Parts: sequence; C-alpha cells; structure tokens
Amino acid sequence: MAGATACLAPAAGAERTRLVAYTALEIEQLDPVRQAIEAALPQVEIAWLRASTGIVTDRLLAERDAPQADLVIGIATTSLLQFEAAGLLDPYRPAGVEALRPFFRDPAPPYSWTGMDAYLGVLCFNTEVAGRHRISRPSFWRDLLGPAFKGRIVMPDPSASGTGYLLVAGWLQTFGEDAGWTYMDALHENVAAYLPSGSAPCREAASGGAAVGLSFDMRAAAEKAAGAPIDIVVPVDGTGWEAEGFAVVARRPHLALARRVADWAASREANMLYARSFAIVAYPGLSSPGPHYPPHAEARMIRNDLGWMARNRSRILAEWRRRYGAKVRER
Repeated sequence: MAGATACLAPAAGAERTRLVAYTALEIEQLDPVRQAIEAALPQVEIAWLRASTGIVTDRLLAERDAPQADLVIGIATTSLLQFEAAGLLDPYRPAGVEALRPFFRDPAPPYSWTGMDAYLGVLCFNTEVAGRHRISRPSFWRDLLGPAFKGRIVMPDPSASGTGYLLVAGWLQTFGEDAGWTYMDALHENVAAYLPSGSAPCREAASGGAAVGLSFDMRAAAEKAAGAPIDIVVPVDGTGWEAEGFAVVARRPHLALARRVADWAASREANMLYARSFAIVAYPGLSSPGPHYPPHAEARMIRNDLGWMARNRSRILAEWRRRYGAKVRER
C-alpha cells in the first residue's frame, strides 16, 4: 500500500517467530514498543508495517480474505470496530484487562479488542505568524472562518489520517450533519491544504508554514516542548477525539504467540510506555502529560459515538472527498 512504512526484516534466527503488526503509532514509538515486546517475549520478533490510520484500515479490510497481519497495535477504535464487524479479529480477552478503565474494554461479545490510549483534536496556533498578520487567537471552531485565516490553515486528510477523521466526525456530531457540512464548506475556503497525517499540520504550523495546524493533543505538546512558537488551543465548544487499541488478527498461523503479545499490551508495563506519548491511557493512574499539555483538554472532549463513526466512515469520507479532495496534498 502506498505510503506505508515497512520494517519487515527476516527473523534473526530459527528460535524467533516473526509476527507482523500493522500500526499507526507515531514513528518514534515503534522501537520502544518493539523492544519492550521482544524483551518480554524473547521468542517473538515484531515486524512493523506502519502507515496513517486510514491507510492501515483500508489495507486490512482489503485483505479480509487472506490477512497478512498477525496483530494490529495502535489503531483507532473506530477501525477496530470495522475489523470486528468484518470478522477479522480473533475473539481473545487478554489477561489483566479487568484492571483497565472500562471505556477501553470491548463492550460487545465476543471480546475482540482492547484500548491503549485516547487522543483529541487541537489547534496548533503559531503566535509569530499570527503577530505578523494581526491574527487573533481562536477560541471557538467558528473563529477559523474569519478572513484573516484565508490560506493559513492546514489540517489532516481524513481519508488517510485518524486525526482528520475524528475532527470531521466531531463537527458532524456537534453541529449536526447539515450544519457540520456547512461549517466545513466555509472552513475549506481558508484551508491551504489537507495533509497526509495527523502530525503533519502541527509540524507545518510549528515551522511557520501555516498560522494554524489542526492536529492532536500530544503532537502539539511535543512541538511546544521542542520550542515551537505555538499556543495549543482546545476549542471551547468541544473537540472530537478517538481511542487507540490493539487486537489479534484471526486465521493466522501464530495465534498463541500473538495472544501473548496481546497479554503484554494490556499490562501496566505496556501502559506506562503508552503514557510517554499520550495523556490518556487505559490503565488508571499512569497519566503524565507534562507541563505543556493543556490542562482542560479532557474536559472539552465531546460526547462521541465511536460506533457511529465506524458505521458511517465510508459514507462520510466519500462525501468529504467529493467536496474537498482537490486540496489534498499527497505524500
């Protein structure tokens, strides 16, 4: 699949079994998670295939008759719900899931997926660019529609990016579908480009290439911690969000080992690793978002129906591409 980052090296030796894991984790998370899994399970070698959420989702759904992944790790819950509905997931309840926050546990039998973390939409607002162009700091989503923002906004392409999709689905749920599309029609007039990942818009804003990059909370905090001249804005009228999780793929030859990886992925040790990258994780009491994380972010998460997001993804993305696809910036 175009745009995927494959790390599919041969197994180091006969005593190790290679498990292919599809993921949308950030690139900097891949080695720490792989190393932790392989330390806990020395007989396993993790081979990542990484891409943005939408690309991974479409790839696995296209492979439904002959899956190539043993595991999915760090994939949006809305994608996991689609995989579950397509019969792609092994019905396995990892050891220790009872310790996780209830929201992060598959509520519908047969148990097939487990949550890891949650992330939410934010604005990366470049104060230096704003100062040069006399742009006021936005507080509400509607503030992005003003003429001062024309050509100075970038956001993720929701067809490729889970962050992009959570933003679109959030507007449709918050404003209602008709008003949500009307809002996006107006926003489109100010958008310079739709980028292929959830991180890219914040990076572009951080570098001064845009006044506002619509992105997700922890990428914004990381850019600010690195010295970028950005304010992190969580709109007062609420923001869309998504959860990430993992699952074992059904009908693969190494189910027993994949299930042991799932046991690790549900553990407190694993969640401590997730908490290095996300403010909201499945295991209670482990959050440590750091000084740059907006303290009111979780309180501004909308009442979000992840099931609705999963069921309506194809319809929403088709309409979104019809309206706005001309400004998608390819990789």
